Amino acid sequence: MFTSQTSSFQDSIDVEERDDFDSEEITGFIQKVQLNSYYTIYLYQGTSLTLIDSSLPSEAEPELRTYISRRLSKGALLGGMGNIATVELSIPEQAVGCYCCLLEQERSPEQPDADGNGYVICFLGGSEKGLNLFRLELDKYVQGLHSSLQTPELLNLETEVRPYLSRWYEESVMHIHRMVQLVQSNISFLLHAALSHTLVEVKNSDERTKTDVSRFIKAASLQGLSQQDTTTASLCKAISEDTQSDLIIDCSTSPPTLSNTVSNRFCDDWIQAFLNAAERCNPFLLRQILENFKLKAIQDMNSLKRFVRQAEMSHYALFRCYRFLQGCGNGDVLLQNARAEHSDLPEACSIITVLEEFLKDQSQAQA
Repeated sequence: MFTSQTSSFQDSIDVEERDDFDSEEITGFIQKVQLNSYYTIYLYQGTSLTLIDSSLPSEAEPELRTYISRRLSKGALLGGMGNIATVELSIPEQAVGCYCCLLEQERSPEQPDADGNGYVICFLGGSEKGLNLFRLELDKYVQGLHSSLQTPELLNLETEVRPYLSRWYEESVMHIHRMVQLVQSNISFLLHAALSHTLVEVKNSDERTKTDVSRFIKAASLQGLSQQDTTTASLCKAISEDTQSDLIIDCSTSPPTLSNTVSNRFCDDWIQAFLNAAERCNPFLLRQILENFKLKAIQDMNSLKRFVRQAEMSHYALFRCYRFLQGCGNGDVLLQNARAEHSDLPEACSIITVLEEFLKDQSQAQA
């Protein structure tokens, strides 16, 4: 059993060798994308597209406009929902990932049936697979343009719209990379905080760093992803009854000083994968590693729930559950989540209590 567990974990952590995300190909992309990420914004009226602004080479923009027009004519762009595909343009990369989103204008009382008016925003760079990993961030970033797109003339183009569009890659894609670069091997403490729903306080830093920390914790959290999702309220209640303090990141020193740090073997095992991807300046691979980290944690959480159910009927199953928690290296987090999820099941709670005592005794014996 433990051989297969180790193999499964290694498969999940060795993202760089996966066929669906070839690292050499992506590394090549990233080295170019950092210098060559593009944006375009069009005014969309009826069936026509009018260029407002673009960072694409002059020969490539008409090619993109033809592609967007074709997508619009097929109804493939829905208002407020981003669409990601690969496009071939007259640019150094030739084929790049393209995120497109139609932002529809609010209909006026005078023209309640007016249809098809708005703006089409395009972000280009990296690969289709890479951009798909950041779809939620890109959707949110585009929505941030709404307040700036009030009139077709866009008198604020140079002061607001263009600077905002030109920062899309730094703001929507690079935040995970910045976090790993900032804390380096201490990334395991942030991973543990995200899994255990520990609050993170950032001191003596700029707003961008505070936002990056918040977004990283949210991206690494399992909230909303487990099979039987636990409500935030029950998790917070479970944590408030614990003695664990907030993780504090003090940015007055370089590198930052972290206090009230907690990690475990599971989180520590992922440090090198994050550092390797960050050293190669590969934000897309970093995001894939983070998703694989969460997937492995969810798989272990579901395994524990299955073992707990079996342990209600079998002492041998209870022993297997204990051995599983020993082997996975994430026992503290899994038991914390399991206790919150089974809070209304007395028999399961008693089994979890026994397992917690076993692990505590083991930890004291090793100390």
